[in-house]
Amino acid sequence: MNAPLPIDFETIFKHAPVGMCVSQHRVIHACNDALAVMFGYRPEELVGQSFRVLYPTLDEFERTGARIIPIMSAKGHYSDERIMKRANQELFWCHVTGRSLTHDDPHAAGIWTFEDLSAKRPVTAELTPREREIAALLVEGKTSKLIARQVGLSPRTVEMHRAKLMRKFAAATSSELVHRLMGVAG
Repeated sequence: MNAPLPIDFETIFKHAPVGMCVSQHRVIHACNDALAVMFGYRPEELVGQSFRVLYPTLDEFERTGARIIPIMSAKGHYSDERIMKRANQELFWCHVTGRSLTHDDPHAAGIWTFEDLSAKRPVTAELTPREREIAALLVEGKTSKLIARQVGLSPRTVEMHRAKLMRKFAAATSSELVHRLMGVAG
């Protein structure tokens, strides 16, 4: 019988098949090759950069950071699907999961994974930052009332954005819109 190989966590991190990084105050402290390739950078170009470079706009970066705090404070982890931005400015759907290493300060230190969903869910319409935010929350199955409460808008304003999304995606129903946002034929 062969003796087990020693576990080299640095090699595991570097070569993991999913994008990974360690952050401190929303700044990338270390990242693996898969993350760099996914976003179109070299690893050394991302280390020391704010997560801001991975977001389509500064506003989306700030709103997402604020939305994460109460969830991370309560659960210690966070997960969602959102539209992110590559170095070449291409937008793509990404599944993001993170765990805080500091319970009382969720952004102080964290471990994050990123999965590129573009092969099964392409970004097919030109969306505003607010439409991207609402689309991501619709994909999570949230109602207009819940989305309004979460992002600080009125339910009527959320309904207005949903109607615009339905037009942009040529969806007749909310269910059809969600399917189109998820890249599901329907």
